[in-house]
Amino acid sequence: MPETRADDAVVIERTFPVAAATVWSMWTDPDHFAMAMTTPDGVHEMWFAGEHRVVEPDQRLVYTEVMVDADGNETSPSTVVEVTLEDLSGTTRMVLTHRGIPADSPGAAGWNMALDKLAAALGAR
Repeated sequence: MPETRADDAVVIERTFPVAAATVWSMWTDPDHFAMAMTTPDGVHEMWFAGEHRVVEPDQRLVYTEVMVDADGNETSPSTVVEVTLEDLSGTTRMVLTHRGIPADSPGAAGWNMALDKLAAALGAR
């Protein structure tokens, strides 16, 4: 993969109080991975398409991502998301790298909101 510059990727590191297998299931089970955001105007749903490039259960997931409308029509350029998980004896270190979107973009804020929801869901388990 090409080298990632700080200005063309979002890189977020989080630690979760659960095993890597649990974090993995939150990333890969469609029931857990649905995307919707609550805004002042109500719930805003988002749709994505892409393909898996690397699937190493409980360790690493790499996929392409493109935003689409409700009918599946592409609405943004394709980007690459990489999620690595490191099991730390009962906790998991996760590093998310989203290449192709700037670190200071609305996409970065969106990822942080999504990961906050993930952390809350994992904390409630």
